[in-house]
Amino acid sequence: MNQEKIKELDKTINKDYSNITGLVIQKNGTKIYENYFNEYTANNAIHIYSVTKSVISILIGIAIDEGNIKSVDQKILDFFPDYTINAGEKTIQEITIENLLTMTAPYKYKTEPYEMFFASQNPIQDALDLLGGDGSIGTFNYSAIGGTHVLSGILAKAIGRSILDFATEKLFSPLGIKVPHNVVIRDKEEHFLVMNDKYTSGWAVDPQGMNTASWGLFLTPVEMAKIGQLYLNKGGWKDKQIVSAKWISESTREHSRCVQWGNLAYGYLWWLIDEESYAAMGDGGNIIYVNTKNQMVISIASLNIPEAKDRIEFIKGYIEPLFVI
Repeated sequence: MNQEKIKELDKTINKDYSNITGLVIQKNGTKIYENYFNEYTANNAIHIYSVTKSVISILIGIAIDEGNIKSVDQKILDFFPDYTINAGEKTIQEITIENLLTMTAPYKYKTEPYEMFFASQNPIQDALDLLGGDGSIGTFNYSAIGGTHVLSGILAKAIGRSILDFATEKLFSPLGIKVPHNVVIRDKEEHFLVMNDKYTSGWAVDPQGMNTASWGLFLTPVEMAKIGQLYLNKGGWKDKQIVSAKWISESTREHSRCVQWGNLAYGYLWWLIDEESYAAMGDGGNIIYVNTKNQMVISIASLNIPEAKDRIEFIKGYIEPLFVI
């Protein structure tokens, strides 16, 4: 790629995608573009918002590979034997891990109570209380916060230790990713300060000390690209199989479909863009994008702003044509 095209890309980012802090592009396993904006550098991690969900998916896959979890067909209440089911409640008893991974669990609300979850002293308990109701299992029902966080409770119980410790040993360290510590957030004001602090690193925990599954992980663009490359490599990294190729395949095939948001197919906490590409996506335009046909991985780190411009449109319509020969 010549310098004129690089200048053109940088100019477009500064003009039309001004909340981007970093962009990394890899092709055939080789980095072919890396640049930073908004006074961020390669050393600044950023809050990747819902991209965290896709990382949790990997950790669930590893736990299944290692026998900590039997399968995605396990009922979620198997992991919460002390949970009290209300009289007449039947739906929650049938909800499985797969339903949480594919956003096909029903809930007792019409609009997810974000503020309740952020203020909760036990968000997993509250999320369990809101699961079920009159809705049907199997219909796509995106849970931005609560439902996915139940997976943290399941994972922690299955592995018998902290999620960050497990992730560090099984995923982060082998890939050279540094998530140094838990991030404790005590109130609403501190939440906003942490989310907008370019020097924050780590992984948020809830008041019970549980690493958050729906949001809260901080990674650099290079680290995000490593996650994408792991998936492009079918779970292999150097001479080690980090997560099984079977899990990669299951994660990135259609299990459900989000009709209301562009009719996008959904895997196991991964968005399926088309037959050759899929992505982990978070608020503000944070994304890990993988194109299996072109052997490309693109990671974009972004500051969260309202109505951020569509990153898939940017990637498909602008970035890929510059790099695909």
